Amino acid sequence: MFDLLNPGTWFPRAAPQLRANKDFFASFDQGRPLSEYTFVVCDTELTGLNKKKDELISIGAVTIRDLQIDLSSMFHNFIKPENMDPTQATLVHRITPQQLEAAEPIDVVLPRFVEYIQGSLLVGHHLPLDMHFLNKATARVMGGTLSNPGVDTMRMAQGYKRVQLGHYHEHNPREISYSLDDLGREYNLPQFKPHDALEDALQTAYLFLYLIKKFRKGGLVTLKDIFQSGRVGSFRY
Repeated sequence: MFDLLNPGTWFPRAAPQLRANKDFFASFDQGRPLSEYTFVVCDTELTGLNKKKDELISIGAVTIRDLQIDLSSMFHNFIKPENMDPTQATLVHRITPQQLEAAEPIDVVLPRFVEYIQGSLLVGHHLPLDMHFLNKATARVMGGTLSNPGVDTMRMAQGYKRVQLGHYHEHNPREISYSLDDLGREYNLPQFKPHDALEDALQTAYLFLYLIKKFRKGGLVTLKDIFQSGRVGSFRY
């Protein structure tokens, strides 16, 4: 029963995994060398892009330690959505209704994912979209949102292009593609199958390490340097 005189009892308490993550980042130091942080590069597949009604149907993630991809530590799960009707997004990610029917529900998958990212910075390509759906789900299922700082590789690429192209970039921004596939090909990175959450996470991980290498050559060696240089991410999403 609610204690009407205590607003703290009006809402359910956040799950232990979310509280532990919040405590970890409460005194987070952004001034250390990049190699000292653990990053989790993640990607999601969705039933669509409607932020009010669409749902997560797959989460893929890979860990980066000491600025190297740890292939022994990956996360990939399909998620059974509440609405099983096929959508236009089915044509893009090609996850079949049979795969989703056999998948675990969000309240089983999400706590495992939160444990997987514990104490890590999140990295993604157009990360705010993934964070919107992840936070919407954690708020509903686990009673709170994620506290992990995030770095968006799309914004990193935009900052790198600004330095590379200078005047041309300022006057022709729409002629430059920032799609994950196009950037991978342009920088001669290993190619992965698009629109698969785990393979997109791997593609993003290679892009992130490529851009970090370029940023470090430019003298940006700490996380704080990266955040301040081009607003490539946020301490909170």
